[in-house]
Amino acid sequence: MTRVLITRPSPEAERWVAQLRTQHIDALALPLLSIGPVRAPALADALNSARHQCASGRYRALMFVSGQAVAAFFADGAVRFQPQQRFWSPGPGTARALRDAGVPPTHIDEPAADAGQFDSENLWAAVHTQIGSGDRVLIVRGASTDADGSTATPGGNGRDWLAAQIAAAGGTVDFVAAYERVGAALSHAAKDLAQSAASDGSVWLFSSSEALRHLVSRLPQTRWNAAHAMVTHPRIADAARAAGFGNITECRPTIQDVTASIKSLP
Repeated sequence: MTRVLITRPSPEAERWVAQLRTQHIDALALPLLSIGPVRAPALADALNSARHQCASGRYRALMFVSGQAVAAFFADGAVRFQPQQRFWSPGPGTARALRDAGVPPTHIDEPAADAGQFDSENLWAAVHTQIGSGDRVLIVRGASTDADGSTATPGGNGRDWLAAQIAAAGGTVDFVAAYERVGAALSHAAKDLAQSAASDGSVWLFSSSEALRHLVSRLPQTRWNAAHAMVTHPRIADAARAAGFGNITECRPTIQDVTASIKSLP
């Protein structure tokens, strides 16, 4: 039976493992990133300000890059929003997190269920008519930091493609970092597992290019040409190729699609 390593952050990795095991898939959690609250005072102040501005109706729409962004933004339980505001999600997982946070389903926009991929491009296809001159959008995302928080970036890190489309439509974009990503520490046992999985036929499930780069940086002597990467977006596939992975499979980032892809492997 093919073994699959789930590299998402905890506790999400463990939830995926549990779901895959119900499908009789041999899955193990190997988180490569750790998620936590923003630590730098400037980032915390900016986050609290964005929460208050949401309640004031400053934003026509709020876009959340992931379920982690939703959970962190709504973590204090005091976020209020206006009836006319829209909440944008790049995929079903983030939409589910918004519903769990109390956002009415009628306020949530996301790519079509049959979209080829769940990403900013397909989200924009669904929401572009909402934005005109003077409309302001808040993009809620994470900040990548070192272990001491020294490289935390105001507004967080991520692609600016969606912001460019909003600006071209006459809108304005603000960014806020709701959480921090830090490369997870790898124990000796985790490193041994990773080195074995580079050549023993295991499948690596990557939902983040940053996680993949962290893995490679922690094992600089490991060759990945015999390793199999299953990735949830073409950009992650590019990162896997750059890292030297010899086998790459792409699929959408849902448990159903990942399960089907794993079971279709020879």
